Amino acid sequence: MRYERVFLDAIGYQLAPITVTSDELEERLAPLYETLHMQPGQLEALTGIAERRWWEPNTPLATGAIAAGRKALAQSGIESTQLGALVYTGVCRDNFEPATACAVAGELGVAPGTAVYDISNACLGLINGILDVANRIELGQIRAGMVVTAETSREIIEVTLGRLLADPTMENYTRCLATLTGGSGAAAVVLTDGSFANTQGHRLRGGMVQTAPEHHELCRWGLAGAPTLHREQALPMEMDTDAVGVMRFGVELGGRTWDAFLAEMEWTTADVDRTICHQVGGAHRDTVLARIGIAAERDFSTYSFLGNIGTVSLPITAAIAEEREALQRGETVAFLGIGSGLNCLMLGFDW
Repeated sequence: MRYERVFLDAIGYQLAPITVTSDELEERLAPLYETLHMQPGQLEALTGIAERRWWEPNTPLATGAIAAGRKALAQSGIESTQLGALVYTGVCRDNFEPATACAVAGELGVAPGTAVYDISNACLGLINGILDVANRIELGQIRAGMVVTAETSREIIEVTLGRLLADPTMENYTRCLATLTGGSGAAAVVLTDGSFANTQGHRLRGGMVQTAPEHHELCRWGLAGAPTLHREQALPMEMDTDAVGVMRFGVELGGRTWDAFLAEMEWTTADVDRTICHQVGGAHRDTVLARIGIAAERDFSTYSFLGNIGTVSLPITAAIAEEREALQRGETVAFLGIGSGLNCLMLGFDW
C-alpha cells in the first residue's frame, strides 16, 4: 500500500504517574521465588524491563487518552472541530459500550460530522487506526483525523500476582511472565492531508501487512471461563502467553513482513535510517533486529523504563525519540508493529 497525501503531524502522550519496578513486583512474589528456589532479579534479567508505569486506581482510560489528545492537537495547531475522524484503538476500554472514542471526542469537542468509533486488534490497534484514517485522507473524505489510545496494566498484573502466589509453579510463572512486563500510558496521533497552515508533518510513504492467524492461541487476555458469560458472578480476568511460541512465530512473521515491506516500498535495509518497534522486551527486540538486519543503534527503545504498553508503546516511543533528537528531519523511518493473533504491520515515513 502506498500513500501520496497523508502526513503524521503530531504525537501527544501521557505517562501514567506511578512507577513500579521489577524489584517491587518480585518482592510481592517472594513466596513463589522461595518455593521455586529462584534468586531475585530474574524478571529484569529475562525481559530487560526495570520498571513500568501504573495509573492511580480507578482512573478511566479516557482520562489519559483525552490528555494525550489535547497535547497532540496543541502540537499540530489543528482545532478539534477540524478532525474528520477520531478513532480509539486500545486493547483496554472503559466499557463494552459505548465506544471509548465517544468519551474522548466529547471532551475534545469534535464537530457533529466527525466519525467517532473504536478499533481493536491487540497491540497493533493504533497502527490499524493510522491506516484507517490515512485511507480516509487519501480518498479525500477528510482533511485530518486523530488516532488515540490508552492502556492499563495495574489490574491484570494484580490478578496475575495473586494467581502466581496461589499456584507457585514454574509452568505458571513461565506463562505469566509476559503479563508482568505490562505498562500503562496513553498516546494520540494527528494525521492530515498537509493542507493546514503552519503544519510540518512527516509524510507517510506506505506500508505492508502480513498475518499468521493460525497462531491466535499463543497469547490470550480475556475472561476466565469464557466463552459463556451467563454466570451468577463476574468472571475474573486472566492472561496466558506462550512466550517461546510468540518469540519463534512472531520473529518469523516479522521477518516475512519486513521482506514484503521493503519490496513494496522499493527500499533496501540500508535505506532505513531509523526503526521504532513495538516494545515487547530485550530478547524479542534483539532477535527481530538481527533477523531484519538493523543494527541496535539504528533502533530506539523505551521498554526498559516503560515496559510493554500495548498499543501505546510504538507511538510513545516515537514521540520520546523525537524529543531526544533520535529522529531527525529528512530520515527514513520505519514503524514496526506486531500483535497477538498473530498480525504484523509496518509503516514507512519520510521524517
